[in-house]
Amino acid sequence: MQDRPLSPHLQVYKPQLTSTLSIMHRATGVFLSLGAVFVVYWIYALSSGAEAFASAQALVSHLLGKLVLLAMVFSLFYHLANGLRHLLWDTGHGLELKSAYQTGWIVVLFSLVATGICAALIFGGGA
Repeated sequence: MQDRPLSPHLQVYKPQLTSTLSIMHRATGVFLSLGAVFVVYWIYALSSGAEAFASAQALVSHLLGKLVLLAMVFSLFYHLANGLRHLLWDTGHGLELKSAYQTGWIVVLFSLVATGICAALIFGGGA
């Protein structure tokens, strides 16, 4: 048996925007699924009384809790925008390489801007 990687192999390919966005779409979907567990915990704490809710709020109000919340917000915006991009592709539009890259960068930009606005609200003490 030869000691070489099977073809095609990840060492052969240079990462591209389209493949990176595809991996990110899957990763954000998994992260949102895991984050749903924490949302259920928060709702359960809300229904369990003031003491349980105060405990859950203390967890979410901590810096680490806010960072996890912010990561969930980014995941939500990214997954939403990229999902809409996939729906566009399902209609047969935007499949050309130039268009795929343009819409990919729009997804990234939208996700970062929308997350930045939410970060200003979360960390800035706004609504």
